Amino acid sequence: MDMKKMMKQIQQAQTAAAKIQEDLAAKSVEGSASGLVTVTMNGHGKVTALKIKPEAVDPDDVEALEDLILVAIQDASAQADALQQDATRGLGLSGF
Repeated sequence: MDMKKMMKQIQQAQTAAAKIQEDLAAKSVEGSASGLVTVTMNGHGKVTALKIKPEAVDPDDVEALEDLILVAIQDASAQADALQQDATRGLGLSGF
């Protein structure tokens, strides 16, 4: 294989990967648990916001709130993973 051609392909792949990373950082997804807890993540899976409705807060049942938060995080994380898979599908990569 021609070394110049290979180096050009590598550079194109790096440019494409950088663009994908930039695009993922700009996107956001929301995960929810019964509409009481909402977690927002960017396309990299980093939590950017957490909203808890007052009716989700019961001082006598903190465990229920913990469960709601966990479900919302898992929901948002699954959506962020799907964004990553969609973004990297054309590169033949499984994710970053």
